[in-house]
Amino acid sequence: MHSPKTGRREVVIAGTAGLTLAHSPITFAQGAPIKIGGTLPLTGGNASIGKVAQITAQIWADDVNRRGGLLGRKIELIFYDDQTNPTLTPGLYTKLLDVDKVDILAGTGTNLIAPAMPLIMERKRLIVANLALAVNDPFNYDKYFQLMAYGPNGKDALSRGFFEVAAALNPKPRTVALVGADAEFANNALDGAREHAKRLGFRVVYDKSYPPNQVDFLPVARAIAATKPDLVFVGSYVADTNGLVRSVSEIKMRCTMFGGAMVGLQVAAVKQGLSAVINGVVNYELYLPEPTMQFEGIKELIARYRTVAGPQGLDQLGFYVPPTTYAQLQVIEQSVLATKSVKDDDLAGHMRKATFKTVAGDIRFGKLGEWAEPRILMTQFQKVNGRDLAQFDQPGTQVILYPPAFKSGNLMHPFPLGS
Repeated sequence: MHSPKTGRREVVIAGTAGLTLAHSPITFAQGAPIKIGGTLPLTGGNASIGKVAQITAQIWADDVNRRGGLLGRKIELIFYDDQTNPTLTPGLYTKLLDVDKVDILAGTGTNLIAPAMPLIMERKRLIVANLALAVNDPFNYDKYFQLMAYGPNGKDALSRGFFEVAAALNPKPRTVALVGADAEFANNALDGAREHAKRLGFRVVYDKSYPPNQVDFLPVARAIAATKPDLVFVGSYVADTNGLVRSVSEIKMRCTMFGGAMVGLQVAAVKQGLSAVINGVVNYELYLPEPTMQFEGIKELIARYRTVAGPQGLDQLGFYVPPTTYAQLQVIEQSVLATKSVKDDDLAGHMRKATFKTVAGDIRFGKLGEWAEPRILMTQFQKVNGRDLAQFDQPGTQVILYPPAFKSGNLMHPFPLGS
């Protein structure tokens, strides 16, 4: 499926997910389809995430429509390409509401949903978001729900596990360097890191941001190394994650723990490209195939996703975006069935009270429409050897350090492993 140009509608119809299944034709009840719409970064810096979300949504729509749709009505998904450009999303959401007249809004991305929130609130519309960090904190909007497992205190969720693991070490590390891109996601993550560093008694010896378009990370790595920190917490996007990991390896920087909130290390191509260089990196994840995370339906979803992603050259693991994207739509599905409605107020009322059974586990929403209980994983790469992706399906290659309920291994240090 091609990526549309700005303003061009991208319609995702069930049956186009690349799955060949023999089923009898489905007959839908009379009436218009149920339209679920939003924006996805199908081009630009976050295109790899947007395209993965797109094909996962197709798989869900295919599943639902094979069962006869929702309330006897066919599901139609409508996405616009926001080009990873936040300035485009208010206009695109206006088009979704006024031209396409979508029934339910479902968007993806912190920086891409936040600019559309004033419009969504003005229209009193429900939005079920994904991969969005602390977007509702300044709004406290009662029809906002979010599927990434930050919990009620989103800004501290990406750093809590990192600092809790560090604080449990004996001897306890003393100093920390904080660094990240000057952009909303990274800034939010660093705000949380500052709070945890203060709470747990770590002295901050470096605290700086770099421009989002930074290309050369050797000066950044050298500046951090000059402060000789015990811990290095990073808030970064895909390109700078790659650059920072390679740069600290090149200068042979040593510390107790390195990592934190680094986007990109969840994706197969980045893991392959960095290979053994990432051994020892501690970083957040949403799902790993460790024995502690065997949720119903998750293995089947990932297997089906891979049959589609491989030919399209997309992330071939599917651990990061597919589980929460499919769960995002499962929440909508279960609410529509429970309320027998697509009205925003009906769905929002149900979402505030229900517990949802999803491929990402049981989900219950609490304050600000976030998960009632946080479940951001803090993990460590420990046994990466070469570029074979099959190793990441094996327990122990990347272990879960935090939270305790999902822990599958212990921290190995110092960084890098073997130093």
